[in-house]
Amino acid sequence: MQDREREFGPVVRAYLGYLRNEQEVVDDRVSRREISQVYYKRNSSRIRALREMALRLARQTNNDYLPELEAIARDEFGLLFQKPPRPELLRSGEILQNTFRFMGAVRSTEVFYVFARLDPYEQAELMEKTSEKPAKLSTPTPSSDQVDKPASRQRRTMP
Repeated sequence: MQDREREFGPVVRAYLGYLRNEQEVVDDRVSRREISQVYYKRNSSRIRALREMALRLARQTNNDYLPELEAIARDEFGLLFQKPPRPELLRSGEILQNTFRFMGAVRSTEVFYVFARLDPYEQAELMEKTSEKPAKLSTPTPSSDQVDKPASRQRRTMP
């Protein structure tokens, strides 16, 4: 464990350790010439972007929790979104497709856009809010004299 990570709790330290391990795997694969230099540089940059965002979030929230983070380059938006948003229009904290929250952009050789995947409870809450229709809210409440009366319908006759 690195000394500068002592300020964080076990969850954040574990995530930073995971990112170190991912970098070791990428380093090993490039040393055995299993991947190209271009692939190596992009993935190393992605790992640095994830690390930077994780540290930023941990320090801002002062909490030992990190959401599931995804870092994508501009040309990778189609991997996360059916209808990719325009990166220059994204705002920090913006929620996209009830699935991701935009956390910010990180420059690490190239710009990576970092998103936090919403947990299932957040997703369900958002879906519930968007499914509520104004018509549902404007449903008239029956008056007290209407509650006791049985509803009557005309009988349908068979030909």
